[in-house]
Amino acid sequence: MEFKNKTVLITGAGQGIGAGIARHFMRETASVYLIDINSEPLNSWLTKSPSAAGIAEVFIGDVTQPEFIDSTVESILAKEGKIDILVNNAGIIRDNFITGISAEDWDNVLRVNLKGPFLLCRAVVPGMREKNYGKIVNIISRSWLGNPGQSNYAASKGGLVSLTRTLALELARFGINVNGVSPGFIDTPMTRGLSEKVRQHLLKLQPTGKMGQPEDIAEAVAFLASDRAQFITGQILHVDGGKSCGILSF
Repeated sequence: MEFKNKTVLITGAGQGIGAGIARHFMRETASVYLIDINSEPLNSWLTKSPSAAGIAEVFIGDVTQPEFIDSTVESILAKEGKIDILVNNAGIIRDNFITGISAEDWDNVLRVNLKGPFLLCRAVVPGMREKNYGKIVNIISRSWLGNPGQSNYAASKGGLVSLTRTLALELARFGINVNGVSPGFIDTPMTRGLSEKVRQHLLKLQPTGKMGQPEDIAEAVAFLASDRAQFITGQILHVDGGKSCGILSF
């Protein structure tokens, strides 16, 4: 169990990819702390999970609020003395073509998807630097490469790529690795909410012809958060069934 005695903080853990990542670290007997803005979906899957005993504590709050983030990190440090791994997964979408995106939708997406990770990184880095050890994994999205109808979302994830690369340069000398995982079309409550027509269209664009699972993302996150990846930093790992290579033309 390579994550035994490791303290892990995961945001956006209420469902989908975040819940999958949480379950993975729970099975690895890490001390897992979860953040989500909604308690209901989080409590729903926790009550059904055989690994729920691995959850140290749940924090319900908004990742865009500095006071909430700082107090959460302080609480974990007071209990554990360290945060070894941070996974920034919390994110939202407000899709529309550029003429249909309100200023509010633009601000909300950038605030959750980019400001949130910034606040979390800023809060955990001092403790990681003191221990000369830390792993930060940011959940990006294949959409950072560009996707029609997602100018706000793509911009936020592109910004997160730049934040990841810059922090990797700033923090490498302190033994802190900063990487990103870029999911493609993953089977989550959000994608299940798409119409069947849209789902079939997106599947046709998949080189593998199928959707990925949250566990596929969790495996990638766990690798980058492990000491097996100690010489990897500033990288974005696409876990998208080949979609980032291009569009199928046959």
